[in-house]
Amino acid sequence: MKAGLFTLTAVALLQLAIAQPHGLQEKRHRHHRRQAVVEQVDYLVEEVIVFVDDNGNAVSTTTVLENAPAPTVASASTTPSSSFSTSTTSTTPVPTPTSTPSAAAPSTPTTLATSTSAPPPPPSSAAAPSPAPSSAAPSPSPEPPVSSAPAPVASSSTPAPSPSAPASSGPGFGKGVSYSPYNADNSCKGPKAVASDLAGLKGYEVIRLYGTDCGQIANVVAAGTGMKLFIGIFDINSIQSEVQTIASAVNGDWSLVQTVSVGNELVNSGSASVGAVTAAISTARTLLKAAGYTGPVVTVDTMVAMQNNPELCIASDFCAINCHAFFDSNTQASGAGAFVQGWIEKVSQAANGKLTIVTETGWPSQGDPNGAAVPSPQNMQTALSSIESTITSNVILYSAFNTLWKTNSAATFGAEQYWGMYGNPPSGSVNTS
Repeated sequence: MKAGLFTLTAVALLQLAIAQPHGLQEKRHRHHRRQAVVEQVDYLVEEVIVFVDDNGNAVSTTTVLENAPAPTVASASTTPSSSFSTSTTSTTPVPTPTSTPSAAAPSTPTTLATSTSAPPPPPSSAAAPSPAPSSAAPSPSPEPPVSSAPAPVASSSTPAPSPSAPASSGPGFGKGVSYSPYNADNSCKGPKAVASDLAGLKGYEVIRLYGTDCGQIANVVAAGTGMKLFIGIFDINSIQSEVQTIASAVNGDWSLVQTVSVGNELVNSGSASVGAVTAAISTARTLLKAAGYTGPVVTVDTMVAMQNNPELCIASDFCAINCHAFFDSNTQASGAGAFVQGWIEKVSQAANGKLTIVTETGWPSQGDPNGAAVPSPQNMQTALSSIESTITSNVILYSAFNTLWKTNSAATFGAEQYWGMYGNPPSGSVNTS
């Protein structure tokens, strides 16, 4: 039995010798150690060697004790060590010692410890990013000049609102006057009569017209007064045809037009609902824009109707009110300006601060008294003076001439026809065309 065991042992040793435990067939972890020159102190460590055959298959393993240097003091070295400092030189496997090394073995051989702590590829690749921080570091230095450059731009952009401020104040005209081209018999005035009426009107920037009938737009343009037109669309049920009439009358020259109004006192009179009027404004604005007009589009109503229905203002490009102090029985002619100014503020407040323009205001020269408001030529002058001194812009005075084609009534204190600042029209009250 012992002879058989000896024979088996000899055969095993012969196979291990054939396995050649050195060179490329030795499957140790070949990681470089840290780049350092160290003083060595020899001590025994345990090293496990795996033996493979020519096909790379593990044949056996063995554990040997060998001397290894222990790093104590490191001084910088530029020469990497790529070899292991084992002290074994024999190619013959050493039998496993009968006594196992002490627990110091778990610290692993030096060759394994250095392999796990300093793999060269990662440090070399990790060292590459170091230029990145250095290259990224200069980037902030150019940034401050770039970021500081907008500062002057911001300050220079501050004045921008000032040019836009006048635009936000609406049409921006000074004083206007209203005019109706009708004879006392309700017939239309022709071009000559219109020109005759307008020839004496001086000092007005805007002339307000209430409709598109009688060729009045074209006739006023032909009169060559230099006043801009505040054109009215009277019938909100015929907006498309009225827009076409306006476009034709100005012959594509929209610079003649200051504002286009859609309806006059329709809500106050109960002739149309707020919804119908606001819808008409939207329709008119769309059609006018398509025709080339981009100016203000509004509806006109009394100050009370506007205050009670701010939707009319919101739908308009500004609040347009007809405001007559005469119909307030507590207001004398001398207080007309303050009365109108007070309503401008009330309507604007109701419409969240929107601009309010007075499209009609005045005082009758004759008729019946309305409490403290008494019509007379003198009171007309007093009221107009009060209005013009209080409201110096964005106001249209009513009216250029007496409107003899209208009907007086008790509701208007018999004064409906007598609001003309210049009395009866120069062209007369009959159809002279």
